[in-house]
Formats: sequence, structure tokens, C-alpha cells
Amino acid sequence: MNKLPVFFLLCLLTLNGQGQKTNFSYLDVFDLQYVQDPQISPNGDWVVYRRMGFDVMKDRAWGNLWMIKANGSQHQKLTSREVSESSPSWSPTGDRIAFSSSTEEGSEIYMYWLNSGKLAKLSQLPFSPSSIIWSPDGKHLAFSMNVEMSAPVIAKMPKKPKGAKWADKPRITDRVYHEADGRGYIKPGFNHVFTIPADGGAPRQLTSGNWHHRGTLSWSKDGSKIYFSANRIADWEYRFRNSEIYSVTVNSGEIAALTDRDGPDYSPQVSPDGKHIAYLGYEDKVQAYQIRKLQLMNVDGSNKRTISNALDRSISAIKWDAKSSGLYFNYDDKGNGKIGHVSLSGKVTKLADNRGGTTLGRPYGSGSYSIANNGTIAYTYSRPNYPAELAVLKPKEKSPRKITSLNKALLDYKTLGKVEEVWYKSSFDGRDIQGWVVYPPNYDASKKYPFMVENHGGPILNYGDRFSIEMQLYASEGYVVFYPNARGSTSYGEEFGNLLFNNYPGQDYDDTMDGVDHCLKMGIAYEDQLFVTGGSAGGIMAAWMIGKNKRFEAAVVAKPVMNWISKTLVADNYFGYANSRYPGQPWENFEGYWKFSPLSLVGNIETPTMVMVGMNDLRTPPSEAKQLYHALKLRKIETVLVEIPGASHGIASKPSNLITKIAHTVAWFDKYRTDKEE
Repeated sequence: MNKLPVFFLLCLLTLNGQGQKTNFSYLDVFDLQYVQDPQISPNGDWVVYRRMGFDVMKDRAWGNLWMIKANGSQHQKLTSREVSESSPSWSPTGDRIAFSSSTEEGSEIYMYWLNSGKLAKLSQLPFSPSSIIWSPDGKHLAFSMNVEMSAPVIAKMPKKPKGAKWADKPRITDRVYHEADGRGYIKPGFNHVFTIPADGGAPRQLTSGNWHHRGTLSWSKDGSKIYFSANRIADWEYRFRNSEIYSVTVNSGEIAALTDRDGPDYSPQVSPDGKHIAYLGYEDKVQAYQIRKLQLMNVDGSNKRTISNALDRSISAIKWDAKSSGLYFNYDDKGNGKIGHVSLSGKVTKLADNRGGTTLGRPYGSGSYSIANNGTIAYTYSRPNYPAELAVLKPKEKSPRKITSLNKALLDYKTLGKVEEVWYKSSFDGRDIQGWVVYPPNYDASKKYPFMVENHGGPILNYGDRFSIEMQLYASEGYVVFYPNARGSTSYGEEFGNLLFNNYPGQDYDDTMDGVDHCLKMGIAYEDQLFVTGGSAGGIMAAWMIGKNKRFEAAVVAKPVMNWISKTLVADNYFGYANSRYPGQPWENFEGYWKFSPLSLVGNIETPTMVMVGMNDLRTPPSEAKQLYHALKLRKIETVLVEIPGASHGIASKPSNLITKIAHTVAWFDKYRTDKEE
């Protein structure tokens, strides 16, 4: 046989295969899928998880439950229903899965039997259940649910004539917290703890009173009590950061407080041997950032102590090991999601890296895990080139096994931008600052590319080496994208995160500009092709940067705070700023609030600026964005206002709005790119 034609045929097939690869594009967003909330069975054999995707016709995220063996075999859908399913929870013996699912009347509790594959709806609830958890004997489920109350009535109105069409009744509230971004007006009511038989029956309310009882629930070993967190104090609305650990006796409804310090104490977890309660919290020092520490006490509330002092990172999602000898937990370290274990004596061990990938828009920390009785971990695993997949890590093994590839059919045929970690020194105080660079697909170092700075929100948050739709789409449009974790970012310790206390924006500006200068020295950025954007706190920084210098060709300032005085008193979280962000209330510290308002620098801005905001944004209301736009118009600076209908602060909650945000940012920057000029 002549081998030459075969050789050329193989070359042709290889070239064709390479030719099929295209850059990641806008509509590819709707083909992405990811793993959420993996729950491993008690014996470690099975994992049930929520398989997430995006509906191109209904423009929303969707999710239903799937099962897979821990060895990666027998991947299958849990039920045949094509509706929303979430919050799976294994029974203590692993024979049943309780979960929440949507119906025409709202979410209800469902039960799935593994042996028979049968499914049943257990509840008929007026509101959606949350925090579903099994009793130790498997006979009951506990959950939290809202109980509606009546709104206050100020005046008695005359009865309208029959058939008359009067205006709607006024909406009246007397609550401190009465609206929430993405949710809108909050109807009066309080969350309470309920139980329901695991084989169906009437729900029973255990807690009472005008306080919220919600968050993680935990049963006592004998099933006689349920532990929860609440803020059952007289002025709870004003001491909003406070919460305590309580118990409620299941038979009598008697409630007892187990903690009493000023600060958040929450997420109680009873040890398997029934002797201890672990929980998260700290004593409130009223500052910009405090790390969540792992606390331990005896089951009666005595002998309280902190056991995570050896780790200067915030802890979340605590779970006991089967021997009651320690706890597993989530934490972020230098922009990467970790899973750790801490013994009761305080010894911390890192078990897994790269937890994350469930916040697809921008590369924020996210993801979750669960633990089998034998110590096997199932968790969401992500790298910069794919969102969350399901990984399993067995005890004593150093490397996890990724057992799903939900995006293989899409991403195997896409060329993504390479993500590279960079470190540099702050010119202000010599601190080490971390950031990442995303290169355009098929990057050619001999060519000159426009350089985009993308600032993260928060500002008490972190970006990291995680998959990001926004960063990849910017790179696909030919931009080198730089995203830094300036001071104030989490995952570098409490002192670093708290550097913005009474000083925001502050030297985080210097850290960001130092990153730009570092990339200039690397030869991947050019002084005449610099662009800047960011949303929320990132929008604040983008506005601050163009107010401080004229180095950028164009800017996109998304959902910013421009005026801390006006923002503080109109935002949904208006009650949370005084003293932890700036000293006092705005009327007590007018000069201080104004000093850190980007609007104070607007007279310096010469940079062409697009201003973008969601029209339903309650966190950084549209009035903030309009202050920047109107000021620039009055100064005759080139500007445009992009208002996104129906969008709240989380613009990217609808896939089409995410695309709108990116496409408009790129279009604005493209006007000022020199590499695209004819």
C-alpha cells in the first residue's frame, strides 16, 4: 500500500479539525452548562447535582437534577420532569433524596426513592421552602419558610362606588429593610422553622415572633431539637449585623439562645456524636472587612472557643467529618477556591484546589462541595478554560478526578484566550499585588493589541483563575484583558481586605495603575491603547481612574456609585454603610463622604465615557449613573448613557443582558482602537 496518500490524508484531517475551531462568541453563552450544588451519598457511591444551563428562548438560567456514580459511570437524569429542581438532600441511610421543585403554584418539597425510582410531592406550601434537612432517624424534614404578615394601615379610605376604577392602594411600609435588589419590594413577613413528615403530611411551624429564623438548620443527635441562627433582639433592624445561635425544642417549640455576643453567629452544625456545635462568626469590630472564623461550643452552649485562628482567611460551608474529630470548609486563597479541614485542636489542612466555576459572568469565587461518610469529597471544579464540572477526591488521594465534561461538545471546538497570573509590587507601600491577564485567542506577541483593565466589584470580593464569559468574550474581540485584585480584595487575609476602611477609593487606585505599568513593562500593553471598565465597585474604580488621570482612550463605567451621600440614603442596603465604610452618617460627615465620591473628580475627566446601568437597579440606582452622564454632558465630554430595561444590579442575571453589556462595551472601545483603523 502506498503510504504517501495516507500521510497527506492524515494531514488534511488534522488541518480540517483545526479549522473547525472558532473563537468563543456571544451566542455560545447559551450553550454553556455547569455543575451546581453536588451532593454525595452517605456511602460515597452516587452524586446528585443540579445541572445548569441557559434557555435561549426564555432568556434565563435553568437547572434540574442529575445523578452520576462517583466513578463517573451511569450519568443520568434524576426524574423525567422538565421543570426547575434544586436543593437535593440525601436521607441518612441514602435510600431517598428530598429536593425542592417548581410547580404552577410555586416551589414544593419532593421525594425520590432510589430503589424504585418513584417520585412524590410531599408538600402544599404557601411559600417556597429553603434549608431542607433530614432528621437523624430519617422520619422528618426541617425547613425554613416565609410566613406572610399584613402591611400597616395608616388611614381608612371611603368605599369606592360599585364598578368605579380608582387608583391602586398606596404601598405602605414601616420597616428598615423593605426592598432588595433583584427582588424589588419585600412583602411583610418573617421566616420560620417548620417540620414535615418525610412520607408526607401537614407542615408544623416551630418558631414564632416577629424575627427571621433562616439559614442553615441542624438537628440534635436525638432529633429533639433543631439549631438555627436568628436575631431575636428588640432593635434587630438596627443591629443588622448581629445574629445568635438558638435551639428550638421540636415538641414544645421552646426557644433558647446559646450565644450572646455582638456580631454574626450563624450556620450551626451539630457533631455526629452530638457533643458539640460548630458555627461561623466573629465579634463585630465595625470595620470594612472581618474574616469569618470557625467557632466551637458544647451542645449546651458552654466552652465557646475559636478553632480556625491558624488560618487568616474567611471560612464558609462547614461540615463535620464522620468521626466528629474536625470539620471541612470552603475558603479562598489568593484568588483560588479551596476546600480544607481543621481538627478540633486547630490544625488546618488544605485538601483541594480550584473549587468554583458557578459564577460564569465574571471570575468571582463560587462553588460548593459535599462529603461522604468515608471522607470522599464531591465538588465543583473549574479552571479558566471551562466552568464548573463535577470532581471527586477520595481520602488520601492528592489529585481529584473530574467525572463530568458538560461543555466538551462546545469548548473542544473553541479557541479561548489564555489566562496568565501576574504579580507586581505596589508603588505605595511595596505590597505584593496579584492579577491576571487574558490574551486574545491565537495571540501573536509581535502584534500590538488594545489593553483593557476590568475592575472587580465589591470591593470586598476577589477575582481569580476561573472561567469567565466576560473576560473570554473581550479577549475574543481582540483585547488583552487585565483584572487585578487590588487592596481591599478578599483571599489575602483580614488586614489586606480592611485596608479600605475609611479610605475607599484609596490606594487600591495605585495598585491598579501599578498593574497597568507592570503590563506596559511586560510589553503586552501600550500607552496609546489603554481602556478601562468595571461594574459596581469596579465602576467606582473606573470613574475614579479617569478622574485621576488622562491615560485611557475610553472608559465604560457600569452601575457605579458616583455620590456616596446620595447613594447611601437611596440604595436597598442604605442602613449598612455608616461607620463600617465611612465614619458616621452622611449628614454627620458630609466632607468625608464627598471626598471619596467619584463625582468630586468629574471636573477632571476628559476620557470618552459610556455610562451603563440597569433600570431596576436598587443597589447602585440609575440616579447615580445619571449624575456622571449629566455632568459629562454639561462639560461637553463625549459620553453616552446605556440603560438596560428590566435589569437589576446583577445585569448578567439574564444571558441577553450579559451579552448587551459586553457588546456595548466592545463597541464603545472599538471607536478608539488604532489597530482597527484602515
